[in-house]
Amino acid sequence: MSRPAYGGQAVIEGVLIRGQRTLALACRRPGGDIYRYREALSSPLQRSRVARWPFVRGVIVLWESLVHGTRMLMRSADVQMEGVDVSERPGTKGMAGVLAVSVAVALVVFVGIPYATTQLLHAAVPSATLLNVIEGLIRVALLVAYVWGISFLPEIRRVFAYHGAEHMTIHAFEHGDPLDAAHIGRYPTEHPRCGTAFLLLVVFVAVVLFTFMPRTNLVVDLVARLALVVPVAAISYELLKLGAAHERDPLMRALVWPGLLLQGITTRQPDEPMIEVAVASLEEAIAGDRESGATNERATSGSAARSESSPERARAEGPAR
Repeated sequence: MSRPAYGGQAVIEGVLIRGQRTLALACRRPGGDIYRYREALSSPLQRSRVARWPFVRGVIVLWESLVHGTRMLMRSADVQMEGVDVSERPGTKGMAGVLAVSVAVALVVFVGIPYATTQLLHAAVPSATLLNVIEGLIRVALLVAYVWGISFLPEIRRVFAYHGAEHMTIHAFEHGDPLDAAHIGRYPTEHPRCGTAFLLLVVFVAVVLFTFMPRTNLVVDLVARLALVVPVAAISYELLKLGAAHERDPLMRALVWPGLLLQGITTRQPDEPMIEVAVASLEEAIAGDRESGATNERATSGSAARSESSPERARAEGPAR
């Protein structure tokens, strides 16, 4: 019997797991114990058949991943600052400003710079198609160089190790193994449904689509590239799902292989305490999904169940199998 698909991302000293109807977070407190949190997940994917259509669902998943991921990243940062004076913590507006600046910088680096660079080559390379191919290759090189560069930062290396713990735990769950370090440690840190693989697919799909775009002027060309971000993401998501569902097929293995290769940079081998945190997050997601399934009749009240779990209560729930 196939198991439901769980996925997530690494946060500060922890792991976020998205279940079928639950968003769960676990992270290591500065004092050493594990902070656990879960909330009911309300998504158009649960309510609308249209939202689940191919090439529509990918856009929704991408948007929700950005929103929920940012929110839980902020929560994990708050956990690390427990005991710090409230006035010294960054506020929500400050974090929103940081996110907005980050998105703007990403657009400049991964859209603006490749385009501007190829414009400088226009005299030597008159073919628009060839310029678009060069632009795409520059974008791929910038992505890999960026990921490789930040991997040397100690804080990022810890995030990448939690990223590996998340993947290994999901692997063990999908294979029906007990969720303990001995069994989880047998699995690789790479996973075909990883967001890193998705990002790389986005870049490759963009290379293909942008290749056949005519070049007119700076404003029109950049607006056209930004407008294609949504369909590029939708196509990339479907390719990622297809590759993950048929990973033993040689053609599909070739499709997901570049993403797995890049995960050699974005994941690290975790230690046992990191695996313990990833297990705690998955346990919370599974427990929340079980509760939502048992209380579907009362879901019409519209209340969203939220819980912040103490380590004692969480341990009492027992491990997920």
